[in-house]
Amino acid sequence: MSSDLPDLYSRLLERSKELAVIGSAGAILSWDMETKMPPGAVELKSLQLAFIQKVGHQRLTDPENGRTLDAIEKHPGYGDLTQLQKRNVHLARKAYDENTRLPEELVVEIARHQTIAVNTWKRAKAARDYSMFKPDLEKMIGLQMRQAELLMPVKGAKTPYDALIDNFEPKMTAETITKLFDEMKRGLKRVLDRVTAEPKPDTGFLSRPIPVSAQEKIADSLAKFIGYDVKSDKASGRIDPTEHPFTTGYYTDVRVTTHYHRDHFTSSLYSVLHEGGHALYELGLPRDWMYQPVGSSASYGVHESMSRFVENYVGRGREFWEYYLPELKKLTGKTLRDVSLDQMVRAVNYVTPSKIRIEADEVTYGLHIVIRFELERDIFAGKLNVDELPEAWNQKYRDYLSVEVEHDSEGVMQDTHWASGYFGYFPSYALGNLYDGIWAEKLGRDLPDWRTRISEGSLSEVKEWLTENVYGYGNLYDPEDLVKHVTGKPLQVKPFVDYLDRKFRALYG
Repeated sequence: MSSDLPDLYSRLLERSKELAVIGSAGAILSWDMETKMPPGAVELKSLQLAFIQKVGHQRLTDPENGRTLDAIEKHPGYGDLTQLQKRNVHLARKAYDENTRLPEELVVEIARHQTIAVNTWKRAKAARDYSMFKPDLEKMIGLQMRQAELLMPVKGAKTPYDALIDNFEPKMTAETITKLFDEMKRGLKRVLDRVTAEPKPDTGFLSRPIPVSAQEKIADSLAKFIGYDVKSDKASGRIDPTEHPFTTGYYTDVRVTTHYHRDHFTSSLYSVLHEGGHALYELGLPRDWMYQPVGSSASYGVHESMSRFVENYVGRGREFWEYYLPELKKLTGKTLRDVSLDQMVRAVNYVTPSKIRIEADEVTYGLHIVIRFELERDIFAGKLNVDELPEAWNQKYRDYLSVEVEHDSEGVMQDTHWASGYFGYFPSYALGNLYDGIWAEKLGRDLPDWRTRISEGSLSEVKEWLTENVYGYGNLYDPEDLVKHVTGKPLQVKPFVDYLDRKFRALYG
């Protein structure tokens, strides 16, 4: 590296660390808003979050940052930088170029309105009154459209929606997602038609009341099983209740939330496994890369693949329940003592069309995401407005899942994402399933007995594999490039559909 290039690169990393610290502070403020904030603090919280966004935007778009990037990229010694160093420069450049396109007032207004819109969404959902939420949703869509149009040139996006997707899944487009999802829809329909023709398993015992105090102990035991430390004096995690489960944090402070339903204990059980999978990814990123651009996740889709792997490939497998059912019975007293292993495995894998995404089974879950993707695509193509959105939602649920939505709180208002302005996020959930299909193929080749280890109560071997093949790469590759690098194959639909086909043939015969 030429003499002054190390100084320039160090300057870039110093700025990256500062931005990471600012961003992590904002994440914890958002966590507080969703978990501990008193109702009267909404306005103050919106100002706090807006201020954090303003400071972060100012530091990121500082012209000095641009001059440092220019000097590095034009330096005669640039070619001597390592792959990791070049990736840091690339990611810093992408962030700088995109954010300099966004006026500070727009960044601040989006952050401020997120807090307001989420609070309105909570009240509207509780009241089952879409009209309460509609004005804030309409404003959020307008703000996101303005952001998308500003970002299109620098991202090279053909449409506003492509620009929004790129925020969550770099280099992915609505056209590519449409092709993948159309193939996925056909595969899911084949599996769904076969499974739903089989007799329904007994699921009644899943509604037996379990006190929240016992469910909290279940959550702690699951955290211990996956190796998510929430108890020791060196713990980097915690579990808290909230309306809509999520994970947030950075390296040494990664927090998950869940929602306890007294008469539906598996809702929290699987949300803890799901959010715990997110937490393992964050905590498993290379510690040497902390504060560097490359020391982040590859994409939201890869993140979702890590959470859904723990939730579904591990947590809905027979081997997990061989280990965990006796533990669950200890924690719930007499409530589940008559439930057999076969009953539990079939019940938690029961496939049936439903109205609520976060309660959906593995087969129908992708259809919930397809619905949201198609609605978002139409919103930002100007084909759908907020007045038409509830009925468009309800019609797609009739068409794709043959269910009737009774009110908007179980329909268009069931998720928090649109209130938060996270348009373009939903496709990442189903892409995560597709990533999982191909990760699992390689895991099966590399570690053929991994499921046996689960039945013995050990997730450590799987975590080591994930660390080597996913966590440990951080953001060194864009998601599709990561898949090719790790598995030697491009992103495909077939491995995921084949996994579902094998699994449910074995379960239902």
